[in-house]
Amino acid sequence: MGLMLSRGTAAQKSFLVPLFALQAPTSIISWIKGEYGAWTAFLALLVRLFFFIPGELELPFVALLLVIVAPYQGTQMGAIVSLLIAGYLAFQHFSRAGSLQRAFNQGSIVATLAIICITAVSCLLFI
Repeated sequence: MGLMLSRGTAAQKSFLVPLFALQAPTSIISWIKGEYGAWTAFLALLVRLFFFIPGELELPFVALLLVIVAPYQGTQMGAIVSLLIAGYLAFQHFSRAGSLQRAFNQGSIVATLAIICITAVSCLLFI
């Protein structure tokens, strides 16, 4: 979640939505796919319909809808897709930073640590 709010990265934040949907715990997935999740999505759609929501605040809503309509994510294929997305985000972040030293500058250290943690968690889920 820190990467979604950080500013020191060039990684596209829209790639975080499917990553979070694929890595969410089963209890959260079952809650979202249940009646409470459907009502939450309905209310979020109503708010989005009548009010302007900035792009980064819209990402959690899109993640909620993605989890509701997606098939069960606890499979090996979900872990592979998650690892591919995390690898792409890491590649995008470090290549646009220019060097490893610039990736750990004060303005982008939070984003760099978030990218490293996301990639590590994806690797652990794959194992």
